[in-house]
Amino acid sequence: MAFGRTSLGAVTGGGRSTGSGGQRPLSDINVTPLVDVMLVLLVIFIITAPLMASSIRLDLPRTDAGQPNELPRFVSLSIDAAGKVYLDDRPVGTEELTAGLAKAAALGRDTEVQLRADQTVPYGRVVELMGIAHQAGLSRIAFVTEAPAQRRP
Repeated sequence: MAFGRTSLGAVTGGGRSTGSGGQRPLSDINVTPLVDVMLVLLVIFIITAPLMASSIRLDLPRTDAGQPNELPRFVSLSIDAAGKVYLDDRPVGTEELTAGLAKAAALGRDTEVQLRADQTVPYGRVVELMGIAHQAGLSRIAFVTEAPAQRRP
């Protein structure tokens, strides 16, 4: 193969040449090194992925201060279609309701009020009961409902 100089002083030769003396750009790309690198990365991720998902084992100190498995405290507040109010399934008047909710709030601010109301009870009465619970210091109120009946084909 012959080597020669161009007008800029660069050495030409080797590679593919055209009939006019210039070089033609290479049109094929060697993907073998790319595939090798990708396979190595794949193997590394396959090996390290289970290690990243595992939890750290610790020997934690023991204490009776707070038990995470304690059941949450709640009181049941119900109102039937006739407008009668029940606190923990016991009929109560307005004064007894206020005192009972204040007593429940004294046990813990995170005590939940589970409110059950008949669907015929006016919305205003339900909001009134919510206000009494809030004034007693109970701000967590859960509405208890029933699941609709499943239709059978």
